[in-house]
Amino acid sequence: MKISELAKRTGVAKQTIHYYIREGVLRKPRKTGKNTADYNENYVEQIQIVKALQDDYFLPLSVIRKVLRQVKKLSTSEKSAFFLLSDYFRPLDRLLTTEISGREAFRKVTGLGRKYLAMYEKWGVITPEERDDALAYSQDDVIIGKLIVKMDQLGFGPKDGTDPEDLRRIADFVREYVIDTQKAYYEPQMKPLSSEDFLDRGSKFTEVMSLYFYHVYRKLFRENYTRLRKSIEADASK
Repeated sequence: MKISELAKRTGVAKQTIHYYIREGVLRKPRKTGKNTADYNENYVEQIQIVKALQDDYFLPLSVIRKVLRQVKKLSTSEKSAFFLLSDYFRPLDRLLTTEISGREAFRKVTGLGRKYLAMYEKWGVITPEERDDALAYSQDDVIIGKLIVKMDQLGFGPKDGTDPEDLRRIADFVREYVIDTQKAYYEPQMKPLSSEDFLDRGSKFTEVMSLYFYHVYRKLFRENYTRLRKSIEADASK
């Protein structure tokens, strides 16, 4: 593709792309003429990574060059994980926590349909709070809504035969586990503390356990996915 198309697809100006090339962030493209060059699909992916690292982590180009070298070694699934994490777990968004007010605003931001939003609210998967005669959706609710839509786009939605109640069962299981563990460990540890210590240790414990849940699930899911893929490949080669 020409640089004009690359600029259009990535949203990055042609001058900026030339700057990335001069700084060694992107390799020089294949020349097709004195003043023209051909850019393949790899440039789209690399520019998207550069944008994510600049917007989300504010990294200088000298560091981004090193990151791109490592990204080249990643598998397809690892690259997909990188882009999804960049989309849904941006560090700046987590620091500047914002709420979404009202169902229509929530639907506009997440893309979740009225029917399914009502369903997931009824099941307690998405749990807005009543505030000033309006529903307030937390950042976590927004991310959950976006992820539900993303699952549907990837072919794992109701129209593809996926049961929406699977997400309800996951939420119910986690909710029950959280209540039990808080009663067993959290409450006894926190009661002797001052209110200030309680808030500090409690918030840290919440984030540590959230990360633990995320990485355990991700680890186990990836391990089982790898076994499934190898099994399918073995059957196909027979």
